[in-house]
Amino acid sequence: MKQDVIIIGGSYAGMAAALQLARARRRVLVIDAGERRNRAARHSHGFLSRDGADPAQIALEARRQLQAYPTVNVIAARATAVSGERDRFVVECADGAHHPGRRVIFATGVRDHLPAIEGMAERWGRHIFHCPYCHGYELNQGRIGVIGSGEMSTHQAELLTEWGEVTFLPNDVLTLDPETRERLIQRGASIETTGIARIANDADVELADGRVLSFSGLFVAPRVEPASNLPVALGCALQETPMGTQVETDASKETSVSGAFACGDVALVPHSVSLAVADGAMAGAQVHRSLVWPG
Repeated sequence: MKQDVIIIGGSYAGMAAALQLARARRRVLVIDAGERRNRAARHSHGFLSRDGADPAQIALEARRQLQAYPTVNVIAARATAVSGERDRFVVECADGAHHPGRRVIFATGVRDHLPAIEGMAERWGRHIFHCPYCHGYELNQGRIGVIGSGEMSTHQAELLTEWGEVTFLPNDVLTLDPETRERLIQRGASIETTGIARIANDADVELADGRVLSFSGLFVAPRVEPASNLPVALGCALQETPMGTQVETDASKETSVSGAFACGDVALVPHSVSLAVADGAMAGAQVHRSLVWPG
């Protein structure tokens, strides 16, 4: 059966888009590989009405509500190719199935590129974070370490002084000019220039000279890129942001390929569950409009 809309990615943005279309009684297929970006996190904060909830439970409840609509079908699969054009797209999955649809929405998320520091990857989302609005409050104004990773790191360190006592660790990635150094100091941050050997326990930073700095939590600003190459393979343009690469969209969330839209982290900065849901809802409504008024 030809779908009105095929949504690739069934996390928060993808389901929010699907919900708008479901309520317009459109035929929607959601293809989800089950790889939420925040799958390591125990709690989600800053999402009105679900503050502090388990993000997996938010996703499960959202799916339960979405699947109550008879025109929506959610399948556990991995999309491997997208071809065609507006009104005649075909999405192929790893199991060999081919799904035709009039519109496509990429809600495929992003991949985080963390600094190559021993102990960081396994603590990501639990003791090491990127969003102070999502995780800063729970650190109870304690000691916060900000690890240098790129151009956004000093901005992140300045901002985090609102949440606790900040130590900025450039870790040989950044050289601070006098103006930036002074700005950090004026904000109350201290600066530790010794390189990092590893991260231990929950959020202990072992320095190259053997000293150990203990923190309530650590923050880093990873570079991101689209988690899937499907938008690029279809011909969608990319754009650079201070956080990395994302799919370029216009105000209606349509990509450079007519009939193909993108929403959530793959097409939006900054990133949070709340913003992803809002962006997905906007994309769903705009895709519906494109079906009503093809232009």
